[in-house]
Amino acid sequence: MNILIISGSPRKGGNTELLAEAFAKGAAEHHVEIVSVRNYQVNPCLGCNACFKTNGICAQKDDMDIIYEKMNQADMLVIASPVYFYGISAQLKAVIDRFHNPIRDTFHIKKMALLLVGAASLPELFDAILTEYNLCLKFFNIEDAGKVLVRGVKDKGDIKGTRFIEEAYQLGALI
Repeated sequence: MNILIISGSPRKGGNTELLAEAFAKGAAEHHVEIVSVRNYQVNPCLGCNACFKTNGICAQKDDMDIIYEKMNQADMLVIASPVYFYGISAQLKAVIDRFHNPIRDTFHIKKMALLLVGAASLPELFDAILTEYNLCLKFFNIEDAGKVLVRGVKDKGDIKGTRFIEEAYQLGALI
């Protein structure tokens, strides 16, 4: 299975990245690639719908074509993001909004998982993201492969030594 992890953390070596790496280690029997969106120049969607008139070719010339190609090869997608203000990171949101493109209908993704890290401990911290995630699962008829939702982790490296690293590893191993 080809597993693509899209990590939305702008912080190298941060908690989200550590969680994504733990998942990848657990899923090591598969082909796993982590795409850190901070390493790609992806502009927000313009809503111009040019892609619907040009067989999925976006009017913008940025690195999203590289990500589309990686998604086209994926059987499973893992979304990993820090949560700063009740939503996924802006960098990851730009990538996800660019899925408003008919090219998405050519993808072969059958499973999806979610890895989220937030500093707050509020029980409803991830509610808005989970709603969007579940709508995507339903719309694209994708199986939920699981979630690791981490609250109360703020500073870089705080996630080290927590049960969440093991949870992400185990989730990857179950794939």
